[in-house]
Amino acid sequence: MRLDKFICHHTGISRAEAKRVLRQGMVTFDEQVVKDPGFKVSNDMEIELNGQILGAVKPRYFMLNKMANTLCSTLDEEYPSVLSDMDLPHTKGLHIAGRLDVDTTGLVLITDDGQWSHQITSPKKACMKRYRAWLAEPLVADAEHQFTKGVQLHNERELTKPAILERITDTEVLLSISEGKYHQVKRMFAAVDNKVIQLHREQIGAICLDPELSEGEWRELTDNEIKSVWSK
Repeated sequence: MRLDKFICHHTGISRAEAKRVLRQGMVTFDEQVVKDPGFKVSNDMEIELNGQILGAVKPRYFMLNKMANTLCSTLDEEYPSVLSDMDLPHTKGLHIAGRLDVDTTGLVLITDDGQWSHQITSPKKACMKRYRAWLAEPLVADAEHQFTKGVQLHNERELTKPAILERITDTEVLLSISEGKYHQVKRMFAAVDNKVIQLHREQIGAICLDPELSEGEWRELTDNEIKSVWSK
């Protein structure tokens, strides 16, 4: 990370202000004044501003219990961003690892670690996601078998990958999928002549939504949760 960006990240000051303190010789590394805003900062460096050590460059990982009518992006004119629910000093650089539709609730993972999120979002990684869905009509009798074989989505050439469908009641189900096609869960149930009226994501990989989190609440991921993405 560039030194001026590092200073902004850990102090909240503007990029112009960061360059000003650099010019004034207020920033040091290894007891040497550093004035170059493009100086590269790594995780093992201790950067000091006015004698105070700034935090190391460490990626951040969060889970959020997404509310309905919030958007998994940084800006939208109609709906608020999920990041607006997070009282963080610095949200620039954070992104969502596996987005949800505006009306879908539940587990959202947020990070600034691109390689980590790639493990979740890359189709080649086949990261499993579990959803709880409430349906408009009773589920057809052989739906579990159809989903295991794969279903034909509208305007798709190939069947979906095998999915695990668990029937809680005839109108409430759990669905585990390893793909992330556009509106996939809703389209899968449409393929068996049904309609999703409410959708909630409960799990991504080995990471389950914390039951202690109310809608709109968030927390940092534990070390084990972070590591689980690499070990799947």
